Amino acid sequence: MPAPPDLRITEIFLSLQGETSRTGLPTVFVRLAGCPLRCRWCDTTYSFQGGETVSLDEVVGRVAAFGVPVVCVTGGEPLAQRNCLPLITRLCDAGYSVSLETSGALDVSAVDPRVSRIVDVKPPESGEAGRNRWANIAHLGSHDEIKFVLANRADYEWACEVLRERMLDRVCPVLFSPVQGELTPARLAEWILADRLPVRMQVQLHKLLWGGAPGR
Repeated sequence: MPAPPDLRITEIFLSLQGETSRTGLPTVFVRLAGCPLRCRWCDTTYSFQGGETVSLDEVVGRVAAFGVPVVCVTGGEPLAQRNCLPLITRLCDAGYSVSLETSGALDVSAVDPRVSRIVDVKPPESGEAGRNRWANIAHLGSHDEIKFVLANRADYEWACEVLRERMLDRVCPVLFSPVQGELTPARLAEWILADRLPVRMQVQLHKLLWGGAPGR
């Protein structure tokens, strides 16, 4: 008889969603351990290694204990663990509104279609632009979102070119976000307005509320 599925979990916690169109919603975050990328400005490097081995049933039980209907599965890179897929399906089956935050480097096509996939596009300053899996775009729909995190004007212009050439705003909502401490939100907002971009400007609400921590 096969062993029950398990996952390596860095943390499960309740906070306000700090990004995407769900900003401000009370959300249970399930942070899976491990990531094959090393983005220069990553703020969750503590999730790269270690983690607690937890059964899928226990993860779902811990989520239920918070009594909140919105769940975000994140990392690290959650899709690097094969049991991420059954986890998010179980959460959807249990009636949760589920989002998945992924680096965009791994295949999203097998993700449960009920999930809102938040897919990063890595710009040059991240150091991981070569890992973008462009084939993912074909699998996205209007309930998904594409996110660019930008460090400077060069990143911004690169993102604008990708936006136009791939017509990303016709695929799903597109988010532009500044790297904290490198690009001011006001400057990015000015560029977006000047160019009349069809994107949503966002800042990380959790960092405004609680400082540098990725969660609470």
